[in-house]
Amino acid sequence: RRGSQSRDLDPQMRGPAQGAGIESRDLLAMADQMVRDILAMPEIANRDVAPRVIVDSKYFTNESTQRINRNLITDRLRTNLNRSYDGRLIFINRMNAAMIEEERALKREGVTDVGTTGMTRAQFGGDFRLTGNIASQDARDRRTGTIQRFTQITFELVDLETGAIAWSNTYDVSRAATDDVVYR
Repeated sequence: RRGSQSRDLDPQMRGPAQGAGIESRDLLAMADQMVRDILAMPEIANRDVAPRVIVDSKYFTNESTQRINRNLITDRLRTNLNRSYDGRLIFINRMNAAMIEEERALKREGVTDVGTTGMTRAQFGGDFRLTGNIASQDARDRRTGTIQRFTQITFELVDLETGAIAWSNTYDVSRAATDDVVYR
C-alpha cells in the first residue's frame, strides 16, 4: 500500500487516529489542570522558603490497560510547574543524581574548579515528591465491538518528612470507540 504524506497536527485537538484511551489532548489538559490546582495551594506555593519538590516518574505507576509513557505526564507537569512557579518552588533532579555526584567528586578532587555557584555540603534533600497512579476500567459490547474505557489518573504530593499527603487530585477520561486504536 501507498503511504500518505505526513502533516502537522495540533496536539490539543483530536487527531485522525482516535480510540478509547488517553491521547495528547488529554495529557496537555491534565498537566494544565494540575498546575493550576497546585498554584492555588497557599501552603505549597506561598511559603517563606521555597519548598524542594521532586517530580519524576519513579513513583508514578500505570495499572491501566493502556500503555502510557509516564514520563510524558511527569515531564510536562514538572516543566509547566517550573515555568509557572517562578522560583516559588525548587525542583530536585533525582533522575540524574549519579551525574551530579560525579561532577561533585571532580570538583572536590581538584580535577575541575568549583564552577560559579561554589560547593555545598550535599545535594539538596526533597520536601515533597509527586506520586501517582493511572488506572482504568474497560467494557466491550460484544454485539457492536464498542469499547468503553474509564481512565483515572491520580496525583499526590507527599511530604517526604512526615508522609502526609499535602495535595491530591484526579483527572478522569471516559471514552468509547468502535475500533480502538493501538497505543504504543
